[in-house]
Amino acid sequence: MTQASSRRGGRPEPPEPLPVPVADSHCHLDIAEGPDDWAAVEAAVERAAAVGVPRVVQIGCDVRGARWASHAATRHPALLAGVALHPNEAPRLAAAGQLDAALAEIEELVRSNPRVRAVGETGLDHFRTTEEGWKVQEEAFRAHIALAKQYDRTLVIHDRDAHEDVLRVLAEEGAPDRVLMHCFSGDPAMARECVRRGYYLSFAGNVTFKNAQNLRDALAVVPLERLLVETDAPYLTPVPYRGRPNASYLIPLTVRCMARVKDVDEETLCAAIAAATEEVFGSWEAA
Repeated sequence: MTQASSRRGGRPEPPEPLPVPVADSHCHLDIAEGPDDWAAVEAAVERAAAVGVPRVVQIGCDVRGARWASHAATRHPALLAGVALHPNEAPRLAAAGQLDAALAEIEELVRSNPRVRAVGETGLDHFRTTEEGWKVQEEAFRAHIALAKQYDRTLVIHDRDAHEDVLRVLAEEGAPDRVLMHCFSGDPAMARECVRRGYYLSFAGNVTFKNAQNLRDALAVVPLERLLVETDAPYLTPVPYRGRPNASYLIPLTVRCMARVKDVDEETLCAAIAAATEEVFGSWEAA
């Protein structure tokens, strides 16, 4: 089945609810549902809550998306926000002479809204950005690290094909108190190093993919107290719906795969994920 035909298959049926509620720690509702369709956003949040995913961290990856994330988190009690300039956005903004102004707007959103709990996703991407853009990516990454430390926000890391450089920059700058490796993509050695440094690791629907044994091997070495779960919706839809748009209500499929890898029952894993998520982002009820 092609991706296009599977996307025409419609929304998957909701999975069985989780025994303990967890949060989707990384979602892009503005992309999945559209920034101008609040009714669709509300419906997506309700579908997730119905299967035990009552809380979502909405991530903005450019200035427009960051504004939307901040507004959405203020408007809806189920949402918190993370804001940043995506690593692939930084070289484009720099080329247009707009990077400093964009970083200043990200800082203002962090400073002014207590429901913006994270600076991210930021980091390095050596897959989509060619080598001539890596220097600007790194400069933007360092600026985001400083911002997270200044305002005591969690740093949410995007790391694609740049593991060693991401760890190097974090070591050189000094990491904030809370670092979350979003959509973890490294091997067991990378996972162990992140745990050694005190970072948290979030796994997405790709951990369910047949060809993702490396991710399952990495997951296996991460202590429960350092684990989060996410969709990265509308991307990385878990098996058996790979190819269709992802959504927070499909989190139970990923959690159940994670429980099998960790050889723990769902309730134990969900409780651990819920506790770690609150350590990373704080309470949804606060502020």
